[in-house]
Amino acid sequence: MAKESRPRKLSVYLYIPNIIGYIRVLMNCFAFYICSSNKKLFSVLYFVSFVCDALDGWFARKFNQGFYCVFSRPGLVFLSLLALDIASHWFQMYSTFLAGKASHKDVKDSTNWLFKAYYGNRMFMGYCCVACELLYITLFLLAKNQNENLTKVVVEAAKQNSALAVLLVLLLVGWAIKQAVNFIQMKTAADLCVDYDINKKHKA
Repeated sequence: MAKESRPRKLSVYLYIPNIIGYIRVLMNCFAFYICSSNKKLFSVLYFVSFVCDALDGWFARKFNQGFYCVFSRPGLVFLSLLALDIASHWFQMYSTFLAGKASHKDVKDSTNWLFKAYYGNRMFMGYCCVACELLYITLFLLAKNQNENLTKVVVEAAKQNSALAVLLVLLLVGWAIKQAVNFIQMKTAADLCVDYDINKKHKA
């Protein structure tokens, strides 16, 4: 009996990434439902959801599972950036599969120093990811209405508070690096996919 309890206990743990993912979905549904009436609560739920994204990924890797979940950000600009993020990661995952690599974060053979630094240093990657999400939350809290110019919001907020200005600069730098990495990632992965198809045709 003792031998059977351990596998059962382990099988329960295997559901943890999915459970966290479902909680994220429900949390985001509620967050966007109350985003207009309670901006502070929305921001808290959004950030917690971001943390859960890292947690389900950690648990999935721990149990050798694949799990991916995304949530949308309001606004055309943010939706475009979300599309870029998803597309670049999809290309990266697919090119990793074609190259026979174990992880999409294995970019040691890349010639781009920023791309290698991003995936080669977890602290640096973590800074960029957290800065990106915190910037979205900060802009959401600072903007008084949906039609307000975000550049103007950032400039006025920085003029009023020097500490906030420093924070915004740090967040903007991390955000900009992440977007640059997304562009580099998509181009590099797309080029690899094209080269794979060309080599496959020559061998045929």
